[in-house]
Amino acid sequence: MPPMPAPPRPALAFARDTGVWLPRCTWPHALLLSATLAALATPASAARRDSLPIRPPAAPSLPQATYPSNLGAYQVDTIATGLTNPWAVALLPDGSFLVTERPGSLRRISAAGVMSAPITGLPQVWASGQGGLLDVALSPQFASDQKIYLSYAESGPNATAGTAVASATLGPDALSNVQVLFRQEPKLPGGNHFGSRLAFAPDGNLFVTLGERDDRLRAQRLEMLQGKVARIRPDGSIPADNPPWTVRGKRAIWSYGHRNPQAAAIDPRSGRYWAAEHGPQGGDEINIPQAGRNYGWPLTSHGNNYATGQPYPEWIARSTVGIEDPHHVWEQSPGVSGMAFLVNRPQSAWNDNLFVGALASRRLLRLTLDGEAIVGEERLLGELNARIRDVRTAPDGRLYVLTDEGNGRLLRITPPAL
Repeated sequence: MPPMPAPPRPALAFARDTGVWLPRCTWPHALLLSATLAALATPASAARRDSLPIRPPAAPSLPQATYPSNLGAYQVDTIATGLTNPWAVALLPDGSFLVTERPGSLRRISAAGVMSAPITGLPQVWASGQGGLLDVALSPQFASDQKIYLSYAESGPNATAGTAVASATLGPDALSNVQVLFRQEPKLPGGNHFGSRLAFAPDGNLFVTLGERDDRLRAQRLEMLQGKVARIRPDGSIPADNPPWTVRGKRAIWSYGHRNPQAAAIDPRSGRYWAAEHGPQGGDEINIPQAGRNYGWPLTSHGNNYATGQPYPEWIARSTVGIEDPHHVWEQSPGVSGMAFLVNRPQSAWNDNLFVGALASRRLLRLTLDGEAIVGEERLLGELNARIRDVRTAPDGRLYVLTDEGNGRLLRITPPAL
């Protein structure tokens, strides 16, 4: 299959994770037009999952393609199509998949590619702008408790919203025992920068990334949960060794100074937590967040104001005393979303690699690791010209990828043979 040419675009002015591209010179109008498009595309109010139309199961669709890479050809199989802006995928032990769709659906896809009707019983989801049903993660004891965790945008009073996390028991076609474990406080107006990725650490605690809701300085304020990484126990209680900052009576903050982290994973070699976040116009970054540390936004950044091309007013420098430098930074933002490690597999050509989805550059980023140092990068899946929203690794060393489209796809990638 020959590569598909990327459509021409003017200079971009709007955040890549919105999916709306507008001329930089029309920035004030871009905000209004983007909000209008979001309102037309998704309901402004919260909607229960079981109020959405039910689609019949999709027929299996397994076209196959082979593409070149620096280390040899890799194979791409399409497991399923017809997903509406899929946001996250979780791999179930029986070989099937759970996929979230941002407008508010949770679907099960069989190993053969048959897609279920929407699973019912979800908590109320606020689907507007970048908000909606976001990440899904399995309980570390899923085999015995059948529990899943969901992050999503939740509505509040006076047209506000914030990120929330709920747990539930997964049944064949419905959720039960739904419990809201965590809420981002305070809730704010607007539809941008919710985060949000979930990652269970080896000690069983759950990391939650929280966007600053497009309100920059809140990322530096320790009495609120915007622009933070939170750390909670699986039941929503707070680990005793969290940093001391209290929000609404709970010490949930792990690290702060984050903009909009939409990628996170645990390094299986060390058990260390990694996260990646969107910069503004430039400056996407990977961090290894440590307890109580400040990661800078908006005081330090490699990115600029969309409207002016200059640093934001709060900006001090790219680096300064008392603020952590990024572990890795892209001067030109790929638009990072989704992250997965492929390690401890010496038989794989892609062993000791970190994979990150890219929305703006429409690629899957393959980052070569030397220990924790990132020493190389290759950009894959350019032939698809598709926004890559999520990536996960399977126990057999293959990768599963979601494309963020109105007709989104679940793809399986088989690495090159050694």
